[in-house]
Amino acid sequence: MLELLGGLFSLLFQPSPKLQPLQATNWSPWLDPVWVKSAVAPSPDPVAQLALQQHLAALAAMGLPSSNQAVWMQTGHQVLVAHQGEIPLPAASLTKVATTLAALVKWGHAHQFETVFSTNAPIQDGVLQGDLIVQGGGDPLFVWEEAIAVGNTLSQAGIRQIKGNLVVTGNFAMNFETDPFTAGNALKQALNANLWNGEVEIQYQKLPLGTPRPQIEILGGVQVGGAKPASIRILRHQSLPMVDLLKAMNIYSNNVMSEMMADSVGGAAAVARQVTELTQIPSSEIQIINGSGLGTENRLSPRAVTTMLIATQRYLQARKLTIADIYPVIGRDGGTLEGRQTPRSTVVKTGTLNEVSALAGVLPTRDRGPVWFAIINLGAGNLDSFHNQQDLLLTRVQQAWGDDTLVAIQPTEQGNEELKRYGTMLRNQLLSQ
Repeated sequence: MLELLGGLFSLLFQPSPKLQPLQATNWSPWLDPVWVKSAVAPSPDPVAQLALQQHLAALAAMGLPSSNQAVWMQTGHQVLVAHQGEIPLPAASLTKVATTLAALVKWGHAHQFETVFSTNAPIQDGVLQGDLIVQGGGDPLFVWEEAIAVGNTLSQAGIRQIKGNLVVTGNFAMNFETDPFTAGNALKQALNANLWNGEVEIQYQKLPLGTPRPQIEILGGVQVGGAKPASIRILRHQSLPMVDLLKAMNIYSNNVMSEMMADSVGGAAAVARQVTELTQIPSSEIQIINGSGLGTENRLSPRAVTTMLIATQRYLQARKLTIADIYPVIGRDGGTLEGRQTPRSTVVKTGTLNEVSALAGVLPTRDRGPVWFAIINLGAGNLDSFHNQQDLLLTRVQQAWGDDTLVAIQPTEQGNEELKRYGTMLRNQLLSQ
């Protein structure tokens, strides 16, 4: 499904089965802070140049001119090959590479967005005498499972009925619905199992066996703002950590999540300004109007995309993480990678519009180490052909330089995995009872 349609994905994102971690790569030779300014290609690498020529020739045979194609490949300080690499072109969801980097630097890799539940009346014999007020904090991945966990925690606090309204305030979204009234009605439904439909039941069945079904009856309706100020804070819900939010966002290229992430940074202009400062790439190569990449007005050069990916790896490595912790890995993750023949263990981000197909990431090779790349192809009605040619370009390069799993970038295994599970109550904290 095209990312133009919103990058929709199952409301329950289940992590792929764990793989055995591979030997960590020493990234230091590729992470010099001044690498951007010193990266020069005095002459193209013959292997990369041949692969590029074959790529362009195959597209030209389909009637797709080379002027509508762009490629950048680099390892360390050496640019291996570049074709229109410094020209900003419609980049589709490669725009999320900028949003990802800006959000990481703004909030930190471990940041969790908070949603606070309060009331303006006492709780007597299990009945909340006034409104239940939800104060949204920008959590982009508050879905059915999270709401069910909130309901069960409220039930543990002894609440079984709410006499007033469910009042939505702040930046609250649910199930990727950013309209507060729509999100509020979904929350009201989730808190009371007697109101569940088949969609909620499907997500509930994926929770651990024996998970309680909350039955909190809200007698009033859903109201957006305008409530009597809250005086009693009941519960604080924390989102998944930032790295896990970004991983879900990038696997499925979810546009709602990326727009919320960009908004949390200050909007598209703030994202562009921040990544320009971080990478020292000319601002002319980073032209974005939103955080998701919807619309051909979002333009990035392949060099800018590659630079942002390397900057992201530099940030993460300093925190004992890798770029594979926030981007999908071929052979491990699904989402927009389904059906692709990209070399296994490549870490990638896809980008797709009706007339745009883009792919960027890092390719493991034996002889050249990690090869950073960005490919942008333009042309109507050729998405499958573009996918095939992108995968073939990377395959030719890796076959020439060798495939070595020791240089593959793998996700790290850190922290309490239960805290990262959808629908866990461990990320809820009762504030008063």
